[in-house]
Amino acid sequence: MSILVTRPSPAADELVSSLCARGQVAWPFPLIKFTPGTQLDLLPARLSALQEGDLVFILSQHAIHYAQPALMRAEATWPASLNYYAIGRSTALVLHTVSGYDVVWPHEQENSEILIQLPELQAVAGKRALILRGNGGRELLAETLLNRGAQVEFIQCYQRCAKYYHGAEQGRRWRNQGIDTLVVTSGEMLQQLYSLFPEVDRDEWLLHCRLVVVSERLATLARALGWANICVAGAADNDALLRALNMG
Repeated sequence: MSILVTRPSPAADELVSSLCARGQVAWPFPLIKFTPGTQLDLLPARLSALQEGDLVFILSQHAIHYAQPALMRAEATWPASLNYYAIGRSTALVLHTVSGYDVVWPHEQENSEILIQLPELQAVAGKRALILRGNGGRELLAETLLNRGAQVEFIQCYQRCAKYYHGAEQGRRWRNQGIDTLVVTSGEMLQQLYSLFPEVDRDEWLLHCRLVVVSERLATLARALGWANICVAGAADNDALLRALNMG
């Protein structure tokens, strides 16, 4: 098994190192990179404007990576009176580390569909909800909170930017390396991976690779694009991906 890890750095490099330490052949191939968001300067004031019991949602570790320095520059902290939610275990752990507060996250599966099913989020009418995220992304969480009567605001903490690669050149490179397993952690990256390579590489190689994704939603998208050999990891963190890859 030769594995291509398309998630962004540094997580891609960390996963590749773990795989190589276990005797696997793996390569990092990050498809996107991150830059600071356009609204970070607004974060301290937005947080301080929230009332006791209001809600803060962190949709990725990258949001905290950029949010925490912004708070420190403003000599501000995460308010203790708020209720904090994260999209998954790793994000919750990072937020707990920087804030010291308990963070609620969906244990069953790390996605918005399960997050909005949490009992704590069923009666939110009149609450204010601040969502920390990147540019773009899904709107399910915000739309659901609005429908339940919450007031929703966003802070764009980071921006995702596609990395440029020459598709035909990369197709030759990875086919020569014998890549037969792909790790993809978002729909944006899956579409980008599919579109990057020439049709001949897609038909003869890419769509025949085993694909490891992080949700059933991604698996459905992958099947629509033409993949058949798909494995769904239990979560998006590297430990869950390692477990999924070692099952193959």
